Amino acid sequence: MHPTDTSNPDYFHKVVDCQWACPAHTNVPEYIRLIAQGRYTDAYMLNRESNVFPGILGRTCDRPCEPACRRGRLPELNGDPAKPVAICRLKRVAADLRGDIGDLLPKIPAAKNGKRVACIGAGPASLAVANDLMPLGYNVTIFEKLDKPGGLMRTNIPSFRLPEPVLMDEVDAILDMGVEIRYNSGIESMASLLNGGMSAKGEGSVLRRQTFDAVFVGSGAPRGKNLELPGRYETSAKGEGSVLREPEKAHIHIGIDWLGSVAFGHTTSIGERVLIIGVGNTAMDCCRSSRRLGGKDIKVMARRPRAFFKASPWELEDAEEEGVEIVINYAPKRFVIENGVLTGMEFERLEWDAAAKNSKVIDTVILPCDDVILAIGQDNAFPWIERDLGIEFDKWDMPTVDKVTFESTRPGIFFGGDAAWGPKNIIWAVEHAHQAAISIHNHCQGIPVSRRAPFGMNLVSRKMGLSEWSYHNDYNPASRQKMQHVDLVRRFQELTIEVELGFDAEQTAREVQRCLNCDVETAFTAAKCIECDACIDICPISCLTIAGDAPEDVLRHHLSAPAVNQDQALYASKPLPQTGRLMLKDEDLCVHCGLCAERCPTAAWDMQKFELLINYAGQVTPTESCTAA
Repeated sequence: MHPTDTSNPDYFHKVVDCQWACPAHTNVPEYIRLIAQGRYTDAYMLNRESNVFPGILGRTCDRPCEPACRRGRLPELNGDPAKPVAICRLKRVAADLRGDIGDLLPKIPAAKNGKRVACIGAGPASLAVANDLMPLGYNVTIFEKLDKPGGLMRTNIPSFRLPEPVLMDEVDAILDMGVEIRYNSGIESMASLLNGGMSAKGEGSVLRRQTFDAVFVGSGAPRGKNLELPGRYETSAKGEGSVLREPEKAHIHIGIDWLGSVAFGHTTSIGERVLIIGVGNTAMDCCRSSRRLGGKDIKVMARRPRAFFKASPWELEDAEEEGVEIVINYAPKRFVIENGVLTGMEFERLEWDAAAKNSKVIDTVILPCDDVILAIGQDNAFPWIERDLGIEFDKWDMPTVDKVTFESTRPGIFFGGDAAWGPKNIIWAVEHAHQAAISIHNHCQGIPVSRRAPFGMNLVSRKMGLSEWSYHNDYNPASRQKMQHVDLVRRFQELTIEVELGFDAEQTAREVQRCLNCDVETAFTAAKCIECDACIDICPISCLTIAGDAPEDVLRHHLSAPAVNQDQALYASKPLPQTGRLMLKDEDLCVHCGLCAERCPTAAWDMQKFELLINYAGQVTPTESCTAA
């Protein structure tokens, strides 16, 4: 087996499972340590460097980091199932307790570089692009069809999850960099924008002509999916008394449109019996919002068993805590309309196989309702992009976008966030924006857009003496802390009451101690090893083995504990000087306790803190050592 190349930053990066899983590669262990030290502002700024919106994401992120967390592989001492560190909620702690960051934000040069960039939509992707480009001297103009910024963060996420002050605090931090934002200025023609004009009047009803060096499309996936079933449009016919019902009063709603209407105060009530079709996170926001607008009997209708839901587990828990019933294995068949009035919905009751791929109909059931909200997904919509501009679209009417550069088939036109490949979480939009900003900067400076500076790394020993280390490596048996919530009575009194209260000081102290410091890496020097087996004897989880050389697939099954997770690396040292055997370590099992380094009599093992060095826009120049994707 070839010796492991630990000079490649990706090796140790992948061992920091939480950071590797985060699309934006946020330095999770370091910001948790900063919180543990009470350095909340420093923790916030470290977060902001990569994810841009720590306060928002601390409340709304899909948390891809947490399923990857190594703590989630260790059993709890009290018999509870293993649970990861509450990474997302600790991010919120840093955001809620930070001090003034005005002097810590990137400085905006007074002299501009002469390049102009248009961003379409004021959602997280466009805002993050502006965040990266403004410090480089760009003039960034954001075109927003609504009269307020935030995009889906405002319209799709209810204020009881994301309060307006939190949203605007982080949005304003970017807009105050000098971004020009034009509200009520939806783009109706890409051709018009590229030719230096707008097809619709902006604020003050003035048409302003500008040309742009690059355009970023961050318009999201603004069209909710419809459900074309019998009865869908019959509620707009004349009802009792021959009164034509207004379409918006038809009581069958598209989920994301309905949430937007609630967010802007246009919808303030709903019927007592509500059916939500779909079981993603949007469905959870719809059912919980319905509860606050007068719904009493609220059912979320799912086609498949719970194990196959798209909604996050914590979203399901919060909905059920608020009295929402989640019904599985029901497939919608038709809307029941009587005299032009929606009275119910008919469903087929299904029985699935173990993999939930094949089903059979058991019977049909009609459930009464006053309103139905369709939350079955979102589609992109680009009717405003002419098809003769050199921007290619695929068979699903999605733009062809390079997955590294985020550039379309027309040079200078970039896409990101939901507009690029469909709905994802905010953290994905942010990472798209970072990469698009690099490409935009390269494009405007005459550098190939594919050029990217490679990741770098710092490795610094944590050793302070013969047996002392500059990090805390004791295993803390504390269970994952439970988030405090506003009581049920209060949360329904006002639509904007934030339900989650955050961790208190005691909970924060306990939760940060659950982190295993996975970025403090075990570094091995083969030349110092005397093969005394002291490290193997003391390893609490048997992740170390000294063995003769063999192919990796053979070695994986001849270790102290077989290394069965093929996705995680098996470390192999250079041949040891005594016998030529190899020191092997299963990175999947290692919990970074450091006992091997403490016990080693020759300092062959060391504990070294790993820092991933990420390059953002402006950190690539033609003379730097770069790689082309």
